[in-house]
Amino acid sequence: MLHNDNNIAVKVTDLGKAYRIGVVEEKEENLSAVILKAILSPVKNFRKIKSLKNISSEATGKDVFWANRNISFEVKKGEVLGIIGKNGAGKSTLLKMLSRITEPTEGRIELVGRVASLLEVGTGFNPELTGRENIFLNGTILGLTKKEIEERYESIVEFSGIEKFIETPVKRYSSGMKVRLAFAVAAHLDPEILIIDEVLAVGDAEFQKKCLGKMQDVAGKEGRTVLFVSHDMAAVKNLCNRAILLQHGSIVFEGSANDVVNYYLQNAASITSQSNLDFSQAKGNKNFVVTDIEMLDENNNNIQIAESGRDFQLKISYETKEVAINPVVIILVKNNLEQVLFTCLSRNSYNGTMQLNSQGSIICNIPKLPLLSGLYTLDIVLKYDQEVTFSLENIFSFEVEKGDFFGTGKINDDMMNGMIINHNWVIQ
Repeated sequence: MLHNDNNIAVKVTDLGKAYRIGVVEEKEENLSAVILKAILSPVKNFRKIKSLKNISSEATGKDVFWANRNISFEVKKGEVLGIIGKNGAGKSTLLKMLSRITEPTEGRIELVGRVASLLEVGTGFNPELTGRENIFLNGTILGLTKKEIEERYESIVEFSGIEKFIETPVKRYSSGMKVRLAFAVAAHLDPEILIIDEVLAVGDAEFQKKCLGKMQDVAGKEGRTVLFVSHDMAAVKNLCNRAILLQHGSIVFEGSANDVVNYYLQNAASITSQSNLDFSQAKGNKNFVVTDIEMLDENNNNIQIAESGRDFQLKISYETKEVAINPVVIILVKNNLEQVLFTCLSRNSYNGTMQLNSQGSIICNIPKLPLLSGLYTLDIVLKYDQEVTFSLENIFSFEVEKGDFFGTGKINDDMMNGMIINHNWVIQ
């Protein structure tokens, strides 16, 4: 229990988790499986636990991997904390420790109240039991009486939207159905602390929006604490009070959700961006060539990840062998299927005469980047005097995160693929 501040729901101090490479921690699905395996394989369990516990806080070397290290933060009651970072940054391991699924190697976790977590599809469910039976099982684990569970039962089933299948064994559920039931159970059994991983991405757009609305109610109206891991930057900014950014298992930035998201977009190293550009395969007479490509936000800050709906700039550095007047710059933006989504053509939008020096940069401004989250590539073609001087396919790749394109404060989860365009509706 926490004694220093009655308003703190979660306190994490110098938390770390190390794994000995080659030793696998088995995931148990339910309490009966844990007890059965402990009875049947006492020696195996003893050796496994001993091997994991023998990793000291100073352990290093090729056989030891630290998934998290030196993690410290506090979360107040009723606060929604966003946890963001690239894949492999240690987000899921941190949540497993907070959910008491995985034991820390070092450090301390202090939690006030019941904890409900939604980390992986089907976690916490007994596949042989029906949806109804699993609701009562989870409620009992959280310490609720049968009467308390019955009082919430109808709300859980209605929210999940799987009334027809509530008496069906969970092993016959699709991934989406499991997520629906798991979230409904976690949100309605009144935990003081609700921990949500990216698992919501499995559900459809309508249900995702429904879940986010429920999370806002849980935190804002009911005063409960939420820890939320997501790659959806719009959701983090709209839902969370504060956020932390994990990189290589440690916290590298924390603050308001808006500040942390902006820092992430500007500074987080993107494994998909091409930082070492190779122009050697370019075609053309090379009288006018590209020497570098950078991404900028609306404030001219370098970014490594773009955000849907924010002004976006491509800065193309160039060199010419002669002064070029009115050259043509063509940028083709393609999706991961190599389909061209749109083209930016300098002669169609540049006002006046474009005159280039021997070297410099050209900036293509794209207001309100109209791309949904995903990975995109660029083709660039340069022409002068009707001749191609430089042409290279897939010259650069970049990543886009979800954003609030329409500026409404709502998450654009109904739009599942393609591009976003400005539009309006009229009722007559």
